[in-house]
Amino acid sequence: MSIQAPRVNRRIRIAQVRVITDDGTQVGVMPTSEALELAEEKGLDLVEVSPKARPPVCKIMDYGKYMYQMNKRAKEAKKRQHVTVVKEVKMRPKIELHDYDFKKRHAEEFLAEGDKVKCTVIFRGRELAHKELGRKLMERLTKDLEDVANVEVPIRAEGRTMIMILAPKPAAKTKEKSRGDDAEDKDAQGGGEAV
Repeated sequence: MSIQAPRVNRRIRIAQVRVITDDGTQVGVMPTSEALELAEEKGLDLVEVSPKARPPVCKIMDYGKYMYQMNKRAKEAKKRQHVTVVKEVKMRPKIELHDYDFKKRHAEEFLAEGDKVKCTVIFRGRELAHKELGRKLMERLTKDLEDVANVEVPIRAEGRTMIMILAPKPAAKTKEKSRGDDAEDKDAQGGGEAV
């Protein structure tokens, strides 16, 4: 991941710039040509750090080192980002107990990974006349998952489907991470059987 490179040395075409030296002291506003000479005397580059300011702010520094640090910061910021994905669990209003438990377990896994879960109940034929069965099923799922999920979008009917979106509770994510760490610690301590 690379960032947009700032203008450097002769590419700075504005008449006057505000100059900051490599040790952080402000020199003030001066013609660009004088700022370039000052940078060349020190064996460094004149880098435009704030092009939107009037006059633009330029700093005397090592350009290669500056770009390296900026790329490193951008990579660190990207590592810390988490993209939330919406996973879907589809059910029918007359779902069997085992199938319901299976779907609920999948929803719990998705929530533990930090993803949102879209719960969908699909009605076919005459089932559409009994929407209360779908609503009861959704309410049951909400009650069963209340310790790991919050209802983000409440139950609503859309044609032949009924949907609801659950988001993971912040505490659920940290519990899952700590469980994984404990398992790794036990393995590291030699908790397995000797062969």
